[in-house]
Amino acid sequence: MSNLDIAAENPYFDQARSAALVNGRMGEQTPERLREIMTVLVNHLHAAIKEAEITEEEWMAGIRFLTDVGHMCTDWRQEFILLSDVLGVSMLVDAVSNERPEAATANTVLGPFYVQNSPHYPNGHNICLDGKGEPLVISGRVVDEAGRPVAGAEVDVWQTNDEGFYDVQQKGIQPDYNLRGVFTTDEQGEYWLKSVKPRHYPIPHDGPVGRLLTALGRHPNRPAHIHFIVRGEGFQTVTTHIFAPDCPFLASDPVFGVKKSLIADFRRVEDQALAEKYGLAAPFWHVEWDFVLVAA
Repeated sequence: MSNLDIAAENPYFDQARSAALVNGRMGEQTPERLREIMTVLVNHLHAAIKEAEITEEEWMAGIRFLTDVGHMCTDWRQEFILLSDVLGVSMLVDAVSNERPEAATANTVLGPFYVQNSPHYPNGHNICLDGKGEPLVISGRVVDEAGRPVAGAEVDVWQTNDEGFYDVQQKGIQPDYNLRGVFTTDEQGEYWLKSVKPRHYPIPHDGPVGRLLTALGRHPNRPAHIHFIVRGEGFQTVTTHIFAPDCPFLASDPVFGVKKSLIADFRRVEDQALAEKYGLAAPFWHVEWDFVLVAA
């Protein structure tokens, strides 16, 4: 018997068939995709309430929590996205939406601090504008699944400074577009740039989501990482991170953004001759990282 038949046969509330009754109230004009999504959501929500035996007091506490989440939202802070992040939902939606072959570079979440129209720089440019932090060279190639170079691909990169803040979080303290830039691959698909070694930082935890993390015995610290968006004509755009392997929070990212394939090898280089080649002083850090794109 369909949900519609159940609702028509007996339109009055019954705990045993509560979800079917709610879903049966949808009209014939309801778009099919909306019908599908709402049916699944209602089924699981009702099942969760029954399984956990949620009390009226607990349900009201949940409503107050969601109300607080809404009140925390501003033009520059989206507490509901933060809630989605710490529940692992943002990464799950990203994974479902961006399934790629195993050999391709994995996607991960964009994060709240991406800025469009960052400056375009020639390969080798240093995006650290304030001179703080341990020098880092990032170099590699953008290739297709067969290993062929993708020339003219854009490598859009951004990260925190040595104190764990993005430039947009410290207006007037950091230079605008500090540790941001867009680079273009050459005919061999190669790119390289100078930056600084990233460090961990806490997600905003002064609101209801932070209180939830505390109640769950979880910390707010994202492991050290560098963001990338890589775009190549005729290829799917990839939004991803690379992570520093020595970060103490690597295995406990509060937004579940770490994938094993995105943990990079940060090598400490003592060779002064090699440092001079890159226009740096030893020691410095070096990451070699290739991006593998999938045809659109």
